[in-house]
Amino acid sequence: MDHLLSSGPEPAPFVLPSPRQAGESFRPVLLDPSQPAGAQALSALRDSTLLREVHDRIGDQVAELVRCQAPGDSCAGQALDRAVTQVVSGRPGRYGRWAWYPWSGRLVHVLPEAEFRLVRTDRNRDKITRGQQEGLLRRRIGVIGLSVGGSTALTCAMEGVGGAFRLADFDRLGLSNLNRLRAGVHELGLEKSVLCARRMYELDPYLDIEVHRGGVTDGNLVDFIGDQDHALDLLVEECDTPWVKVAAREHARRRRVPVLMDTNDRGVLDIERFDLEGDRPLFHGRIGATTAADAAGLKGEEAIRFLLRIVDEQKLSPAMSDALTRVGRTLSSWPQLASGVMLGAALVTDTARRILLGEPLPSGRHRIDLETLIPATPAPHGAAR
Repeated sequence: MDHLLSSGPEPAPFVLPSPRQAGESFRPVLLDPSQPAGAQALSALRDSTLLREVHDRIGDQVAELVRCQAPGDSCAGQALDRAVTQVVSGRPGRYGRWAWYPWSGRLVHVLPEAEFRLVRTDRNRDKITRGQQEGLLRRRIGVIGLSVGGSTALTCAMEGVGGAFRLADFDRLGLSNLNRLRAGVHELGLEKSVLCARRMYELDPYLDIEVHRGGVTDGNLVDFIGDQDHALDLLVEECDTPWVKVAAREHARRRRVPVLMDTNDRGVLDIERFDLEGDRPLFHGRIGATTAADAAGLKGEEAIRFLLRIVDEQKLSPAMSDALTRVGRTLSSWPQLASGVMLGAALVTDTARRILLGEPLPSGRHRIDLETLIPATPAPHGAAR
């Protein structure tokens, strides 16, 4: 179900999916109501049982567009109504695009792409200028591992840091994931890659998202990083598999793609500027000469020891250090908190934006440890609690 737009070659006829296909989808269908094919598809949708909700606030969106384009004008009341009517040429139903989300059955009326992007990112100005925003939306970001990485991908999409994404994760949403993932109980069992793509498309139907539902493997890693014409501009790596962590960096270094990683403990952010340093050692040299082939054979305790070398075990928080000694005995896995995941998403998104805008951020490891920045102090004797 590709986007059905008026530009480019004549689109294929719109065919309603089966309920099962709709339920498994992750990409919206964009329909142009001003074109015969789009109008016909809309009519078919409105007559089908797959349509559950129609959301049409195009007038409000156009009003915002008018204000964004001329913020100094005091346009209100009848003057604003006239301006809105002029933009839509008196035919609001044929203006813009209709985005149909098959998994939810929602049909949503939205502005055309350029106008939609202008309004949706208007409150970024001028922390991000319009020129910078347009440049950022032409960039492609890859995210491997969509627990911690899912929040990063969504935050990047919210901020307009990247207009195209490649997402990879083989795992499905479990109940214990809901302590840190933005999802609902009705989505248990859903693939994390599909869940993440849906969230991103629901805030911007014009995104370009590739989903690797089986995660990153030896068979698709080269394609995931991309060739010269379709290479990633930046990679975010957030998985727990040693081979993937090493192999992804080997390929990123070969293609001169910068890599970011948040380790979700004490606000640790890794920056590896392979775009500037083509011979830089992986993980700042912490794994020595270990290659992806070497890491492929690591399992169990060996894999954990390898991961600890990467994150520097001596600098973990006391809680995490204690937890690692009990994983598999009194703990099912290492702990991760929603607050830490959200902090990591903010750190990675902010850094990604600055790198993609050309700031000379060097490679290195940084810590934004909130317990250190905001330390607890004993209450004065006798003070009320």
